Amino acid sequence: MKTIYKSILTAVVAGATACSALAQNTNSGYFLDNYTYRYAMNPAFGNDANFVSMPALGDLNVATRGNLQLSSVIYKLDGRTVLFTNPGISTSEVMDGIKDVNHLGANIKINVLSAGFKAFNGYNTVSINAVASAGVRVPRAFFSLAKEGVANKTYDISDMRAQGLGYAEIGLGHSHNIAAVPGLRVGATLKFLVGIANVEAYFNDAYLTLGNDTWTATTNADIYANIGGFQYDHKTNGTTGAEYVSGANLDGDGSVGPNGFGMALDLGAEYKWKDFSFSLAVLDMGFINFTDTQHASTNGSRTIDTDAYIFNADGDAPNSFDNEWDRLKGNLDKLYQLTDNGNTGSRSRTLHATLNIGVDYALPVYRKLHFGFLSSTRLAGEYTWTEARVSANVHPVKCFSADANVAFGSYGVGFGWLLNFHTTGVNLFLGMDHTLGKVTRQFAPLNSNMSVNFGLNFPF
Repeated sequence: MKTIYKSILTAVVAGATACSALAQNTNSGYFLDNYTYRYAMNPAFGNDANFVSMPALGDLNVATRGNLQLSSVIYKLDGRTVLFTNPGISTSEVMDGIKDVNHLGANIKINVLSAGFKAFNGYNTVSINAVASAGVRVPRAFFSLAKEGVANKTYDISDMRAQGLGYAEIGLGHSHNIAAVPGLRVGATLKFLVGIANVEAYFNDAYLTLGNDTWTATTNADIYANIGGFQYDHKTNGTTGAEYVSGANLDGDGSVGPNGFGMALDLGAEYKWKDFSFSLAVLDMGFINFTDTQHASTNGSRTIDTDAYIFNADGDAPNSFDNEWDRLKGNLDKLYQLTDNGNTGSRSRTLHATLNIGVDYALPVYRKLHFGFLSSTRLAGEYTWTEARVSANVHPVKCFSADANVAFGSYGVGFGWLLNFHTTGVNLFLGMDHTLGKVTRQFAPLNSNMSVNFGLNFPF
């Protein structure tokens, strides 16, 4: 039984490692003057100039978030890199770095092409983006089981989940001032979504009671996959004769491509009063309806109790040692062997909405320097997180603006920055919401956050 949990663990660790190479909008630029993509964080924001982006490089965002640091699962031992399950790493050392509920997530957003222009009494944007996200949720008991092996205790590793989503979006945005309310500006972006891939894995129930005299286990799991050409591979349980899912491939009759459609809406507002600017935005309120859902499941709860097996010394008896042992092994295997339920039709996936609330204050004695406070909350069910960010933003000369900030929230402390160069005809920016390095590790040793934002655009 332990084999399946080791396999899942390996996938989790591999996914976490891959996350480090894989976003969302960069909050470091929320208050920064002449940062071209402020409208992506609040559609009420407009730009001073028209612009067109460099294809595929206009706004590249890559980020990971988590409360589980890779150093809690990957260790250096005698010059080798090993997993925490290695006997040379003590159980106490490992478990000290594991939370009750451990989250790891990654997002990537690639701006394929964007443009902004003044018209219709306001500012307008057209954006084409490719978006992908992934996340895992792993309870502490899972790591305890993997590290300790078979110990005399009860493990509850229910609600372990994983998800992945990929889609393309076409966004049409507009913002303008409200003449009847001086200082008020509103905006909205309507997004048309094309689903590419969706995978959701739910380990709804997983209870293990491992005692000296008896073992009891209950499992309940579902996997939903919406990917063109996706099929499950199969094997047959040698004892029970039941066919089960042994893997997956993309060698079906279809091909990877659009297999779902949906819509989303961004809404925003900004109100300026004296030296203050107050802003509010809700992003990605929407859904994608995918077709051709490939469903694999335990089809309810599966339970095994080793007390139910009575061994007979008579080799010819129906419950002989060999027969009962084979039945026990077959039923143990069946606990985690999923049944392929085939194509179960369409499945809707709600996007993870984001709520941004900001306050900006410009220094009266030097208005090129202003300070901002931004509260961001990602509404994502088991993957929900919140963050507060305090920033200093300066625009000392016409061609350059910069931001430095500190963030704290669900995933610890982070330090961010953004450099923005904007001359006639060219705009180049580079920044990070969470900067990797010795300073970050000193103040936030338990987070696994990283983000990069880069863009090249042409204002006119």
